[in-house]
Amino acid sequence: MTELKLAFEVPRWAWDWYTAHLGLVLGLSLVASVQRLVVVNWTGEIPSGLATASEVVVLAVRVALVVLMWRSAMAGVALSWGAARAFVSAHWPSLLWQVVFLGAAFAVFEVLAEHVVSGLLPESARQAYLAVLLFVKNPTVIALTVLWWIGVVRQVFGVPVGQPVAA
Repeated sequence: MTELKLAFEVPRWAWDWYTAHLGLVLGLSLVASVQRLVVVNWTGEIPSGLATASEVVVLAVRVALVVLMWRSAMAGVALSWGAARAFVSAHWPSLLWQVVFLGAAFAVFEVLAEHVVSGLLPESARQAYLAVLLFVKNPTVIALTVLWWIGVVRQVFGVPVGQPVAA
């Protein structure tokens, strides 16, 4: 198996898990999406105490989402340091591809979408654009990135490539 093909197995697994658990991901991610939409779009009208409290709620929901994704994705997986060492030794180029892929995703969804495009918009449209972008990114880009990292851990610690996603 080529290192590039091995590297592509991780985002493919992340997408499969994401679509199989869409209700969980959307349900929890929408808390952060709505909070970002409201707080970013109406920054001046939201009392600072309420904005801070909403950030705490978002943090708690995100932690819960990561824990639930981890528990589901890693159910029945025995983490083997020996398997991890062997994988890194034998397949380090596939891990470099992961860095390239995640770097490209960061460039597109953070740098380009959030900063470059925003900078091209008239000042009056930037706040609404950012609010909508963050609303969309929470259940998609952010959730998939967390799953991608979980997928890397699964692969490195010895979960067979192509193992089906548990429902």
